[in-house]
Amino acid sequence: MTDNSEAAAEKRILHRISDMVATEKRLRAQLQGGPDGDGARAELHELEVELDRCWDLLRQRRALAEAGEDPGAAKPRPAGEVEGYLS
Repeated sequence: MTDNSEAAAEKRILHRISDMVATEKRLRAQLQGGPDGDGARAELHELEVELDRCWDLLRQRRALAEAGEDPGAAKPRPAGEVEGYLS
């Protein structure tokens, strides 16, 4: 891939993250403002997992680029793997 397509791919990932963060804020406000809805809690949990996966993919891409390798070789990891990382 060219640098422009790599930059475009990173922008798509960042845009997705931005959209998910906005949804996360909406869900958190919904849970604070009313009765605890199991559906909203489940949706929030799924969203948090997907956000972690997107951030992981972005970190992979940046690490590969920094190492002079193809950032396009980065692949989304399974949720269980990403959620198992230690902070």
